[in-house]
Amino acid sequence: MKVEATAYGDRKVFSVSAFNRGVATWLQRLPTVWVEGEVTELKRHPRWQSVFFTLKDPNDGSCLGVSMPRGQFDGLRLELADGDRVHAYGRPELYAARGEFRLRALSLERFGLGDHLAALERLKAKLAAEGLFATERKRPLPVWPRAIGLVTGNDAAAKRDVLTGIQVRFPPAHVVVAETYVQGPRAAGAVVDAMRRLAELTDVIVVARGGGSFEDLLPFSDERLVRAIATSPVPVVTAVGHEQDTPLCDLAADVRASTPTAAARLVVPDLSELKERLDRARAGLGRGARRSLELHGQRLAQAHERLRRAPSLLVERRRAALEHAAGRLRTLSPRATLKRGYAIVRSEQEIIRSAEAVEAGTRIDVEVGDGRFDARVE
Repeated sequence: MKVEATAYGDRKVFSVSAFNRGVATWLQRLPTVWVEGEVTELKRHPRWQSVFFTLKDPNDGSCLGVSMPRGQFDGLRLELADGDRVHAYGRPELYAARGEFRLRALSLERFGLGDHLAALERLKAKLAAEGLFATERKRPLPVWPRAIGLVTGNDAAAKRDVLTGIQVRFPPAHVVVAETYVQGPRAAGAVVDAMRRLAELTDVIVVARGGGSFEDLLPFSDERLVRAIATSPVPVVTAVGHEQDTPLCDLAADVRASTPTAAARLVVPDLSELKERLDRARAGLGRGARRSLELHGQRLAQAHERLRRAPSLLVERRRAALEHAAGRLRTLSPRATLKRGYAIVRSEQEIIRSAEAVEAGTRIDVEVGDGRFDARVE
C-alpha cells in the first residue's frame, strides 16, 4: 500500500497511520538476523496466536520485544523461562496500529543460562551449603503477635492487599509499615535496613512485593537480603511476586506466602473463627457445669437417703448383735446345762465339787433345771 502525505502549502504531513505503515514497509526490506539476549517477561496464552517475550542485554539492560507464532514456539519445545539466554532468528517489524517495534522471530536456539540466572544458581548452591535454606532452622509464626512489621513499596498494591487482609481477619492487629525501595539497585539494602528497624518493634515481619519481571525481582535474591532474612531475630514471611516466582528470599524465609493476601492470613488469626471457637467452648463449659451439678445433686440425694436410713440401720445392726450375743449367752448359761439333766449341789452356799467334801448326814441344797430342793447325804 502506497504511503501518501497530505500537502499543507509547501509542507507534506503524514498521518500517524501512514507514517507507521511507511516505517513498517521499510523495515520489511531489512534482512533476517540473529539476536542474542536473556528471555524476560515471557507471556503466552492458549487463545493467543503468538507468544510474546522480551530479550534483554545483560551488559547494559537494553530490551527488545519479540513475538513468535505459537505453533512454531511450541514445536521447538525449549521450555524457556525468565533468565534463559537464547539466539533469536527473525526480522524486525513495526506493529503499525500501536507503533510498537519488535523482532518477529522465526526460530529460537537456547544459548545456555543467562548471566543473572547463572549467578543466582551459584549463590543458591552456596547458601544452601551453609544451611540457610534448611527446614530445621525455620521458626513457627507467633499465634498472637503484639505487632506485625510490613516491608513494602510506597503505594504498592501488595501493601494494600496485606493491610486489607489483616484488617478483615483481625481488626485489633497492630501493623508497623516500613515503605522502601522494592525495585532497582538500592532495593536490597533498603529492605535490609527496614527489616532491622522493624525487628526491634514487632514479633513477625512480612516482606511483600507484587509481581514483576525477572529483573524487577532480582533484589529479592540479593545475598545481603537473603542472609538478613535467615538471621532475623523475629520470624519472616515473604510474599514476593506471583506464585510461580521463587526468589532466593523465599527459600530463606520462615514461611513463604504465595501472595500478599495469603501472607495476611498467615500472620494473624481469624477473629470470626476465634469467636465461633469461644462460643463452642462456652457452650461446652455450660453443658459440663450443668452435668456436674446434676451428678453432685444425685450424689447428695443418695447421701441424704443413706443418712436418713443410717439410724434405723444402726439400731437394726445393734439389735441383731445383741440377739446374737444373747443367744451365745443362753448357750453358755448354766441353766441350759441343768435342763439337760445336770444339777448344782451346794452345802452352806458352797458348791460341792467332790464327794469327799461332804459327810453322811450333811444337809445339801440341790438345784436342777426347773427348781431346787433340800436333801441329806446318806
